[in-house]
Amino acid sequence: MIEPALLTAYVASRICHDVVSPVSSVTSALDLINDPNDPEMRASAEELLHKGAADAAARIEFLRYAYGTIGLSDGAADIHEAKRLTEGFAATHKPSIEWDIEADHLSFSHARLMMNLVLIGIDSLPRGGVIGVKIRNASEGLQITVSARGMRARVNPHVTAAIEGTEPEDGWSARTIQPLFARMIADNLGARIAATAVGDEQVTVSCMGIRAEG
Repeated sequence: MIEPALLTAYVASRICHDVVSPVSSVTSALDLINDPNDPEMRASAEELLHKGAADAAARIEFLRYAYGTIGLSDGAADIHEAKRLTEGFAATHKPSIEWDIEADHLSFSHARLMMNLVLIGIDSLPRGGVIGVKIRNASEGLQITVSARGMRARVNPHVTAAIEGTEPEDGWSARTIQPLFARMIADNLGARIAATAVGDEQVTVSCMGIRAEG
């Protein structure tokens, strides 16, 4: 599907892309805050500094779980912690999160998969909206459905290609690698991902038949 070295490089680039904006705002704020001659500018810089630092922390916490070794831990995940991290990450973008979880057990791998489906949902809402996360136990295995509702919701062609395991026309990149990473997590759990547009105001990303033990 993709060489491990390329996968690692593109995922690392994607993480850098996600954190560069808040980190850059911190750097800009530090430059402005050193000007003692403009109290209003200093106040704005302090506000920018606090927001940039908080956004950077929220994104790093989430990405450590979604891409890193936390999601590979054994045992049951703390769903409240996974929700907190997901809400914190979404708050640094435009969408909000709604939860509808009825499941007996969620492993760290389940939580990691959920986070990566949310990432696909967020990328489907360029103008913001609401991300709904629904998790259910079913006879064929765990089901996770992420609905992305908002103006101009769309499924990018590279998302469809990636979750089918097909290299996009322009090749893999930091922009296109995340849906493939989600597909690989689902594969490890014996499941498959599907992303469909419902009109021009909703995208549904679903994963069914997820192995219960994670």
